[in-house]
Amino acid sequence: MMMSRGTHYVGLQEVRTFYTQLLQALPDLHIDVIRQHVAEHVIVVEVNLRGRHMGPWRGLPATGRRIEFPLCGIYTFDQENRLAGEKIYYDRATVLRQLGIFHEPESIRGRLATAAMHPFSMARTLVHNIATLWRRS
Repeated sequence: MMMSRGTHYVGLQEVRTFYTQLLQALPDLHIDVIRQHVAEHVIVVEVNLRGRHMGPWRGLPATGRRIEFPLCGIYTFDQENRLAGEKIYYDRATVLRQLGIFHEPESIRGRLATAAMHPFSMARTLVHNIATLWRRS
């Protein structure tokens, strides 16, 4: 199994662990299938996931917040029609925003978070802006 950010889970036990942790984090997980596209050795499924974040997930403690987001899964099959692989794609920023972890950079919270988490980048930007203003005058 491969996720959109490049994380790989290989073998039955790793994939089982991933889904066990997902169901512990979102015990009321609900998946609505939007579309399915079927070919000879691949199935593409578009779904909408929703649930309440009630347990730890990938290092993030439970927030109790509801999440809902679209996800695309690509399932490949071998010559014997056994599942050979799964790739899932989704917008992590959407999920993190709903969990209260990510804020748009243009918002007040986003600007404060950026300044706190990236002080050197902010200092470089400030120096660049001052230099640009100085050159204009």
